Amino acid sequence: MAKFKSDFLNALSERELIHQISDPEALDTLAATTTITGYVGYDATATSLHIGNLISATMLYWMQETGHRPIALMGGGTSMVGDPSFRDDQRKLLTIEQIATNIDGIKRIFARMLKFGDGPTDAVMVNNADWLLKLNYVEFLRDVGRHFSVNRMLSFDSVKLRLDREQSLSFLEFNYMIMQGYDFVELSRRYGCTLQMGGSDQWGNIINGVDLSHRMDSKQLFALTTPLLTTASGAKMGKTASGAVWLNDELFSPYEFWQYFRNTEDADVGRFLKIFTRLPLAEIARLAALGGAELNDAKKILATEATAVVHSREAAEQALSTAEATFETGSLDLSLHTVELGRTTLAGGIGLQSALVAAGLAASNGEARRHIASGAVKVNDTTITDERHLLTERDVLPEGVIKLSVGRKKHALIKPV
Repeated sequence: MAKFKSDFLNALSERELIHQISDPEALDTLAATTTITGYVGYDATATSLHIGNLISATMLYWMQETGHRPIALMGGGTSMVGDPSFRDDQRKLLTIEQIATNIDGIKRIFARMLKFGDGPTDAVMVNNADWLLKLNYVEFLRDVGRHFSVNRMLSFDSVKLRLDREQSLSFLEFNYMIMQGYDFVELSRRYGCTLQMGGSDQWGNIINGVDLSHRMDSKQLFALTTPLLTTASGAKMGKTASGAVWLNDELFSPYEFWQYFRNTEDADVGRFLKIFTRLPLAEIARLAALGGAELNDAKKILATEATAVVHSREAAEQALSTAEATFETGSLDLSLHTVELGRTTLAGGIGLQSALVAAGLAASNGEARRHIASGAVKVNDTTITDERHLLTERDVLPEGVIKLSVGRKKHALIKPV
């Protein structure tokens, strides 16, 4: 592990958050001798960020924690185009109203993770629509577009892979990397920003901004990327049977978020404690060294601390309490993930397979059928092995719900309405 002069880069390195740096020695010297400003950009493609974005948001946290100023850049302008990086087709174009709604949802996440204000290290939230939507097209082509080589742009993996597959890349999308590069120039001019951070898949786009600033303003800017998130088994992290792991509780509840981290693979516990919690490194080393049944305690701590970061300490403790009530005492906790179902549907009976899919406990009827056949499915804590089993009003507990379980760790409630 590299040893740096600056607390900032040391913190990122110790937490395994560094993949590439454009000029490590120069950035380290700058961060060790002065307060720097750095940013991460977030396009407003949904009302929430997802767990993949949590790593870059964590980089902003450690930037502020080590005495520097973070900028959370909302992509109100770039979201109107859509990042084509490593996608097979063009993103759905969003309206200005949809983008504004999405930004409002994303702002709530950063309000819990960063301290905003007017101080030298207080975080700043900026919207690139403030400059991108005011550009004069011909002037932009002359002043900015002339610094970009089409040959070089075509060589980036994010573009090259799309073209190699003979999949269409619109002229609109092709402009995205120019807009992102220009964002860095504007943030440098307006806020003295010298660093852009992001996932390793954004390296080419970030370097464009570094090069553009050098050409337009003769300034040295820096790029820093974090590794893409995968589990020890090589799987891409961030998906469940019910979909993406979102950071806003309307899309993915604190309890579901807690459960997601509780189910971490054994080999990932130490690394995820470093990345997703604020625990001291010595405590993380102690927890990562645990084995056997004690490792489950480390997973609970990981789940609770990660949930506290994203939601709140209160929400994390409630999720822990719910899990302990459900798993350790066998009692019914009504704060479990709940799906409402019309009473008329239940009166006629609903197939157990369909109920498992509706509750997010299986991705498809086929997966639900396999769970049932393996004896992993319980209805109100009773194992069901008949794939044709119907849920009816008779299954509703006195609490007014039906409890569904897959294995020991996945539970949900069906509530007739």
